[in-house]
Amino acid sequence: MANHKSSLKRIRSNETKRTINKYQHKTTRNAIKKLRELTDKKEAETLYTSVVSMLDKLAKKNVIHANKAANLKSGLSKHIAAL
Repeated sequence: MANHKSSLKRIRSNETKRTINKYQHKTTRNAIKKLRELTDKKEAETLYTSVVSMLDKLAKKNVIHANKAANLKSGLSKHIAAL
């Protein structure tokens, strides 16, 4: 176990960040799942904008890779277009 003051603080801050990232990632995955289950195009389009925003934020903070965010957005837009 680390004994330096700075390393103890780093451990605490890492745990906090991990919890926040985990929550936001799970929330985004649930929103994507909800969007894929929708059958109404108008409803899906309104939810799509918020999901895209969530994905962009996760990619910006390196929670997910930028290419993964792009692939998810592309797939979701194709899903909406097919409705």
